[in-house]
Amino acid sequence: MSKIVILGAGIAGHTAAAHLRRKLGKEHEVLVVSPNSNYQWVPSNIWVGVGRMQTKEVVFPLKPLYKKKGIGYKQAKALSFYPEGDQEASKPYIVAEYVAGENIGQQEKITYDYLINATGPRLAFDQTEGLNPGENEMYSVCTYGHAEHAAQGLKELEKKIKKTSKKLKVLIGTGHPKATCQGAAFEYILNVENELRRKGLRDNVEITWISNEYELGDFGMDGMLLAYKGIRMKSSEMVEMVFEDRGIKWITRAGVYKVEPGKVHYETLEGNYKTEDYDFAMLIPAFAGHPFKAFGKNGEDITSKLFRGFMIVDADYTEKPYEEWKVQDWPETYTNPSFPNIFAPGIAFAPPHSISKPHISKNGNPIFPAPPRTGMPSGITAKLVADNIIEQIKNGQNPHIHKGSLGNMGAACIASAGFGLTKGSAVSITTCPIVPDYVKYSKTGGRDIHKTFGEIGLAGHWVKYALHIGFIWKAKMKPFWWLIPE
Repeated sequence: MSKIVILGAGIAGHTAAAHLRRKLGKEHEVLVVSPNSNYQWVPSNIWVGVGRMQTKEVVFPLKPLYKKKGIGYKQAKALSFYPEGDQEASKPYIVAEYVAGENIGQQEKITYDYLINATGPRLAFDQTEGLNPGENEMYSVCTYGHAEHAAQGLKELEKKIKKTSKKLKVLIGTGHPKATCQGAAFEYILNVENELRRKGLRDNVEITWISNEYELGDFGMDGMLLAYKGIRMKSSEMVEMVFEDRGIKWITRAGVYKVEPGKVHYETLEGNYKTEDYDFAMLIPAFAGHPFKAFGKNGEDITSKLFRGFMIVDADYTEKPYEEWKVQDWPETYTNPSFPNIFAPGIAFAPPHSISKPHISKNGNPIFPAPPRTGMPSGITAKLVADNIIEQIKNGQNPHIHKGSLGNMGAACIASAGFGLTKGSAVSITTCPIVPDYVKYSKTGGRDIHKTFGEIGLAGHWVKYALHIGFIWKAKMKPFWWLIPE
């Protein structure tokens, strides 16, 4: 019998748990340890954040589902790792603290044979002074709770617009010099613009995009050359076209470092310090690793074997100039090299380097996006990890190892604007590979032009809503859920 412990119940953790439970016999234990009581389909938080969806449509409780499917569940947060066990216990374990129920505040040692770290990022609002969701007219859509607050804030903005002749300001984008997840902010700004236009309030609002991207459409992936309506176009040109069509202004190459009521302070690559006023704002925070500690058998600190912010996996972390980084540096099995029974899919693994070219301001501060690993990559890498654990359990020392690098993996991003069967629209971008391979695709910016394309229109919106329905079905493990791809 093997015991697989999964830390986190987001897209990566929940996906891994579902596949492990479906493919392994009941003699093997699958246990999820997560501080969250609910699963949330994060991509639809955008619609919650403009009041077009209710929270109950994007979340559901984990405990009854896991009980029904035979998956163990503890509502607790991991604190520390003991991958060698200790002098009293030979088996590896983690220490977790309960965050709910009658055992709240108590700690427990949880042993494992295989460990999947799918804890995702820590939302590091604290790394930007004043960037607190729900305060200073500043909001977030990173969680369903944040999105609810954002929807309330947007309603308050609408009331203010109706009461004044002054043109109010909306500011949306990234709230840290190295923030990622530009795609979520991009989708949110399109939805806010659409909502204000739908309610006849658009002409009374100035909407501005602010980002650490060097160019529009970078998205933390160094931008892309894509096919659009039979022509080749840069993603920067496509996003610029979308913004101009909707009257959205933009500020790029900006590192936000401080927020005050109604004011965002940022630094430019030229070394200038500027301020942008706002009446409503949503800025994505920095993503950071969790403050885990790891200890050896004798109690010595071995955190550096497991973590460098996020978890260390089978990537090449050698320090070298950006121009020398290769697509082969990226991990393929998401296994920790020191402890091969520990895995880190999704956002939990430490990327070996930036995908976008690093830019340093004249003041010596980095201003460029961190690599994105959300959405499709999280689900794909989680399933890959689950399949490798299953292979090891079933085939022992000679398993068939599944591999999948972001350097040969594609991803689709659909930024839907609006809601409804006839009123919605979407900007759809499919990229392959996520990490550009400048050797294999030297003439098309590191990407396969036949698999990297963009579309704008109602059809993409339909796909976005269909994905919402399909992935909620999949997450609830309803009949034939495994037929829906990651």
